[in-house]
Amino acid sequence: MKTVFLTLILGLVCAAQEAQAELDPSQITGDWHSVLSAADNKEKIEEGGPLRAYVRHLKCSDSCSELSIEFYVKFPEKCILLNVVAERDEDVYHVTYMGSNFFELIPVSENALAIYGENFDGEETTKVTQLLAKGDSVTQEESQQYEELNKERGIPPENTEDLTETDDCPK
Repeated sequence: MKTVFLTLILGLVCAAQEAQAELDPSQITGDWHSVLSAADNKEKIEEGGPLRAYVRHLKCSDSCSELSIEFYVKFPEKCILLNVVAERDEDVYHVTYMGSNFFELIPVSENALAIYGENFDGEETTKVTQLLAKGDSVTQEESQQYEELNKERGIPPENTEDLTETDDCPK
């Protein structure tokens, strides 16, 4: 009986450690800047690509059950400001933009946030990530954590774009 009880306790402890931490709205809400982006289909995030976005502001509402995202897209050279609201179901957000998108927020540090998403455009699914910073850049450690995320999700390192080189949209 003691063995069963200890096994149950050990299982509960392990499950509690694996559970994803609840998002803290105060860490998410605020001004952000897109630094890096990567995708398994690089064409989607290259200049002029439909998933190339320059994030400016995130706002959590209702304990982050809704997430407002303010970002710019450039078509072809003109910056267009967009705002979408994503709804959270469990740990995954859903929003309609250039198809159907499911994504998760992955805190990297106090000043960096990664986004991993999957976009279905009606024909194919594209895995895409972005690394956001509260400033204009990230540390080497934050960049390495982002590279590891991409590796885990099957996105090759050569498919990473530095968005700071082409971000000339209003701050």
